Amino acid sequence: MLVPRSSGVLFHPTSLPGRYGMGDLGDWSYRFVDWLESAYQTIWQILPLGPTSYGDSPYQTLSAFAGNAFLISFDKLIAEGWLAAEDLADVPEFPNDHVDFGWIIPYHNELLTLAHKNFTAKANAVQTKAFADWCVENTDWLDDYALFSALKDEHGGRPWVEWTPGEALRDPQALVDAQTRHTDEIENYKFRQWLFFRQWLDVKAYANNKGVKLVGDVPIFVAHDSADVWANRTLFYLDDLGNPTVIAGVPPDLCRSSWHMTAPMCGQIAPYSILMIWATRR
Repeated sequence: MLVPRSSGVLFHPTSLPGRYGMGDLGDWSYRFVDWLESAYQTIWQILPLGPTSYGDSPYQTLSAFAGNAFLISFDKLIAEGWLAAEDLADVPEFPNDHVDFGWIIPYHNELLTLAHKNFTAKANAVQTKAFADWCVENTDWLDDYALFSALKDEHGGRPWVEWTPGEALRDPQALVDAQTRHTDEIENYKFRQWLFFRQWLDVKAYANNKGVKLVGDVPIFVAHDSADVWANRTLFYLDDLGNPTVIAGVPPDLCRSSWHMTAPMCGQIAPYSILMIWATRR
C-alpha cells in the first residue's frame, strides 16, 4: 500500500492530563486529536493498550485482545448514569508529573466496580441487550480473559502457573466451580471491556474523521502470564505444569529504534517522542 509521506506523534493515552491519576479516553483524548489536526499531523502512534499487571508495562499485558480498563473515562460514566458526580467529589491528590499506578489502581477498581453495580441495578432493556450482544460477539477471547482475571485476583495477582493445579491447567470441573464462585467478578470484567471498547472506538472514529490515523504498536510475543497462554497452552512451548521451555526476546538494552532514542532503556515510555514516518513515495 502506498502512503504519502506523513508525520505524527508517539503518545500513550496514560500521558494525557487527567484528574483521576492518569490520562484516559475522555475529553483530553479529543483535545489531543484536535491539536494534532491543528499542527497538520496525521498520525497518532500509541503503545499497546492492553491490561497491565506487575510492572505496569504495556508490553506485558494480561491479554492481547482486552483493553486497559484504567483508561475508561469516569466523566463519561457520569454522563451515562453509571457513576454520580458525588462519587468523584473526593479525588485523591494524585501526582501531576507522573502516573503512580500503585495508588490509582485501587481507586479506579473501586469506581469501576461501583459503575458495574449501578449498571446492573439501573440498566434498561436496550442497554442490557447491547452489553449482552457485545459479550456474545467477543466470546472467543472475552470469556477466558474475564475468568482469568477473576482467578488472578483470587490468587493475589500471582502468575497462573502458581495457582492451584486444577485452575492453572484448566481442569473442566475446576473451571465450572470457578465460574460459579466468581459470577459477579466475571461480569464486572466483561462490563469493563465493554466500556473500554465503546470509549476507545469513539476516540478512534473522531480521530479518523479529523484525518488522523491511529498506528498501533504490537509486541512480538504475548506475555506468558496472560489469558492467551493460559487458555491455549498447546500453542506454546510449555512443560506439563505450564512453565515455558523455550523463551525468546530481547534483554534490556539500549533501543535501536529511532523513535525510542529519548528513552534510556527499551520498554520505557517517552511521552512526547516525535515519530516521523517516511513512507514509500507514490
